[in-house]
Amino acid sequence: MRKVVIVEDDKTLSEELAEFLSNNGYQAKSLFTYTVEAILAEKPEMILLDISLPTTDGLYLCREIRKDSDVPIIMITSKDTEITELMSMSQGADDFVAKPFHTQILLARLEAILKRVYKDEVKKDSMQLEGFVLERTKGVIRSKQGSAELTKNELRILICLAEQKNEIVSRDEIISFLWDNEMFVDDNTLTVNINRLRGKLEQIGIRGVIETKRGMGYLLRCDI
Repeated sequence: MRKVVIVEDDKTLSEELAEFLSNNGYQAKSLFTYTVEAILAEKPEMILLDISLPTTDGLYLCREIRKDSDVPIIMITSKDTEITELMSMSQGADDFVAKPFHTQILLARLEAILKRVYKDEVKKDSMQLEGFVLERTKGVIRSKQGSAELTKNELRILICLAEQKNEIVSRDEIISFLWDNEMFVDDNTLTVNINRLRGKLEQIGIRGVIETKRGMGYLLRCDI
């Protein structure tokens, strides 16, 4: 879940934006302390930054943030002029929106920037497998027929099999993999989790991809 920090002195607008972003899958934080240190201390993955703040200039903050961080920044202003937009971009902003704005348009711009900036991380977090996608950070599997949430054990088992797809992975190796991640799993628990994982895959139309190799272990069948 990406964290968006909103630096906007209009409390009503800031809280409305925070609620809107939260409802659209983001961790949103309204911040009313207008310093570079306070903003970066929140460890944002996106900043919505008003240009006109009561105690400082948003353009100055943008410039100072850029000295220490590449976090994407969208400037927000009531001054819809080419000069203001040019000044925003020259200080290191990634985009510029003028008030009043449509929240869905802001969301589209925000998501476009996040996809571009974090594209390598998205690729790492998502694993394309046989007919479904595993979203590692969310613990979710998705196919054309739907999605299912995984438990921690189910997620780690699927990751272990996926990282060695089309190869047999022994039961001991899977148990060791889970143990290394501070999850206690014995042989019976592993069997239960494998069966539940298969059941969740079947719920979204994926059948037969986890094969049992008697006396050897399991194999995730994946042709892509």
